[in-house]
Amino acid sequence: MSFLPFTRPSLDEETIRGVVEVLRSGWLTSGPQVDAFEAALSEWFGGRPVRVFNSGTAALEVALALAGIGPGDEVITTPLTWVATANAIVHAGAKPVLVDVDPATRNIDCDRIEAAVGERTRAVIPVDLAGLPADRDRLYAIARGHGLRVIEDAAQAMGASWKGRRIGASGDLVAFSFHANKNITTGEGGCLSLPPDADVALCERLRLQGVKRDPEGGMDVDVFGGKYNLTDIAARIGLGQLASIERFTARRRRLARRYFERIDPGLGCAMPPADFENSNWHMFQILLPVDAMNISRGEFIRRMRVHDIGVGVHYPALHLFSAYRAMGFREGDFPHAEAIGRSIVSLPLFPAMEEADLDRVCAALGEVLRSTRG
Repeated sequence: MSFLPFTRPSLDEETIRGVVEVLRSGWLTSGPQVDAFEAALSEWFGGRPVRVFNSGTAALEVALALAGIGPGDEVITTPLTWVATANAIVHAGAKPVLVDVDPATRNIDCDRIEAAVGERTRAVIPVDLAGLPADRDRLYAIARGHGLRVIEDAAQAMGASWKGRRIGASGDLVAFSFHANKNITTGEGGCLSLPPDADVALCERLRLQGVKRDPEGGMDVDVFGGKYNLTDIAARIGLGQLASIERFTARRRRLARRYFERIDPGLGCAMPPADFENSNWHMFQILLPVDAMNISRGEFIRRMRVHDIGVGVHYPALHLFSAYRAMGFREGDFPHAEAIGRSIVSLPLFPAMEEADLDRVCAALGEVLRSTRG
């Protein structure tokens, strides 16, 4: 029986041939494939300007710069996310202000946001955990009421929607990730969907060392940019992936439905929200009944590996990491995020999974959990 990872990218032969063509072309870094990928993404997002980057983190960092976030500013976000979300705020020189999550959706609790807004608050960064969109209506209403920018960390939300509209097709600054474990991948990479009035030229300069060129061959640097450009090799992968995104999303939704059908409710696992309209089902995350288990989550993961099944943890509550404890955060600050972070696991879910693979996961889950009681 082969090992089943918690995720695996799906690359078709046409995409692989396309990458070979790029390699043979001699143009490997940013070039015609990047231009084509940005044009395809812009079309996907309803005509909005789109620029690609070498990571979703880079897209977030540039979004913060475009929003004018800097030293002395505060940015509200969630403690239940990959640490890159808060790291980007810190790298901008700003202070992350964390707000606990809604225990049902596991996204930032909109009922708690306004209490966290202060004189220095300049932006809010919602995160679409596992591809389930945070409440855009509430978020933008709060932002308008307080004059805040919204930088959507949609790293996990490619292919997700909010009330029939694709995430990234509207709103303020929307950052996506194309990491290898995302719903579409470029190996490493990301993009930023920009509002129509955005300074796209500034975005491009921030992406590549702040360089500004003129038609006469002259050059200037007027901002301190980074080295965040995507290669043509990666962009060609992205073009092939984007062509398959609707098929990938439909497959993920079918598999997620099967998880709901096959996981025994008697195991005591808390299931994710059963959203089959908005979520792209980037991950299928359950909460283990840790208080009823006589083993740790780590031992649970090891026992699942004995069954040749990979399980992920996405994510521990970030304010409990040493770097954030040093900023003054403490255990108990955000109890919902902490409880979820202690018990959450990601079960295998990717388009190439067969129904038999999923059934094997559910059987192993039942066997392992039943052996851990009392």
